Formats: sequence, C-alpha cells, structure tokens
Amino acid sequence: MKKTSNSIIFIWIAACISFVVIVSNSSCYYDKEEILYPQTACDTVTVTYSGSVVPVLLSNCTSCHGGSAPSGGISLTTYAAVKAQADNGKLWGSVSHTAGFSPMPKNASKLTTCSLAKIKKWIDAGAPNN
Repeated sequence: MKKTSNSIIFIWIAACISFVVIVSNSSCYYDKEEILYPQTACDTVTVTYSGSVVPVLLSNCTSCHGGSAPSGGISLTTYAAVKAQADNGKLWGSVSHTAGFSPMPKNASKLTTCSLAKIKKWIDAGAPNN
C-alpha cells in the first residue's frame, strides 16, 4: 500500500510542476509598441526638425502623405508643408487624436509618447527649420 501512495504523490507532484512550468512559460499578447519595445530614454532636450520630427514623419506619415497624390491633399515631405500643418494646428490635432481632427496615422496605433513629445516640443518652439 505504501508503494501505491508514493506513486500517487509522485504523479501529483509531477502534474503540479508541469502546470507551473506551462503557466509560467505562457505569454501575454500586447499590441502596444511601448509595451513591446520600451524605450529607456526619450530625448526631448535636443529636438530638431531634421533629427527628431522628420524620422517620425518618415516612419509613420509619408507613406500616405507623400508622393504625387498625397492622402487628403496633405503632403508631409517638405519642411514648408509640415510647417504649414504645424502652424494651423492640424499636425498636432491629428497625431494627438484631439477631438475634431482626423486621428493619424489612419487605421493604426497612436504614435508613441516619445514621438508625440518630440513633435509637441518642436511645434511649441515655433516649428523651426533646424
């Protein structure tokens, strides 16, 4: 009888260990870039148009707002065009998903907090061509 009890206990312990291993190795799914790829630092001290804003626009905006037929007739491929959108409030309104503006990027996740901070800092500085 003792042998049977030991076998049952062994099987029970093995099952518990297996359960813990399976549960601890399962993962959660996140579709937020900031959760998947956390940034260690966001430099908003040295924000420039060419070094901070243009990379955000190239990776998130110009695929639709570029070329010979930009979406909505809004091109974001030149400083003058981006400056005009910054000055009229549409750039910030759209990327920050402010009520009354078309949220951009269209049908995609909102820009990262860091990207938004850089754009806001640049706009607040007068949207200089630097």
